[in-house]
Amino acid sequence: MSSTHAKPPLRALQVFEAAARHGSFTAAAEELGITQSGVSRQVSDLEATLGIPLFVRHGARIAQTPAGERLSGQLADAFVRIWSSVSDIRRSEQVVTLSMLPSVATRWFAPRLGRFLANHPDIDLRITASRHLVDFAAEGIDAAIRYSPRPPPDLDAVQLGTESVLPVCSPDYARQQGLQVPADLYRATLLHGDIPEDWSSWFAAAGCEHPPPTGPRLGDDAAILQAAVDHQGVALGRSLLVADDIATGRLIAPFPISLDASYAYWFVRPKSSTATKAIDAMRTWLTDEFARRTEPDAGPNARP
Repeated sequence: MSSTHAKPPLRALQVFEAAARHGSFTAAAEELGITQSGVSRQVSDLEATLGIPLFVRHGARIAQTPAGERLSGQLADAFVRIWSSVSDIRRSEQVVTLSMLPSVATRWFAPRLGRFLANHPDIDLRITASRHLVDFAAEGIDAAIRYSPRPPPDLDAVQLGTESVLPVCSPDYARQQGLQVPADLYRATLLHGDIPEDWSSWFAAAGCEHPPPTGPRLGDDAAILQAAVDHQGVALGRSLLVADDIATGRLIAPFPISLDASYAYWFVRPKSSTATKAIDAMRTWLTDEFARRTEPDAGPNARP
């Protein structure tokens, strides 16, 4: 018994559209992964629901009726839009836009980018490097690595790790300046930054009697550390950012004296947003990367 007001099942419409596109119940069955009889039954049920014949059957051959042609054309357009929307949603779920300080992006994240991509080839990662606190909604940022003394109260935050601060320079510079004891730094060029742990704090911890000499001030940690690599002086290096340089010998820590950093690294995202699987994967990967790192020690070229 037909009911011209009943809504046809979406599955039946999908089966009909495939049969109309192929001009064959058998080909439609192969595409959809069902039997040929299953296709025939779904089409017959759809025709009964609509009260309109959609195919003219000639044995194994089928031909669309005028009503069937109109319906199949409209369904084809509708399904294209549906699958396009599904694909867009899937792609958007795999996009992660992550903000961080330029120094962290350059000296820590970039060398590890290949490892992240190897572990998560399906994630569309987009990095923005900025010194300002981003507006997540206005700037289209999903999450950020923040460097701050405590978790931001208005954000969902997970601590990634802490670090220490210690003097670093190139091996050649240490030899040229004869850096044997902390007091030797009075004749060195000290590179000054803008982190809370400054040279005055370090000189006090090292037991030096006089305040540190003045020197050039560079506002960005990446620039300060690059100057140190290029034999321009001694920098107070954040252990996260100098670990790779110390491991490769580009920098050494000439004295085994460090300060505990008052700031920590946090993975943050808006509390109002829903974390996608890609964002969760990024958080887990960052947590693991911070956990696997080791604090740089004085190194083989250090002075006792």
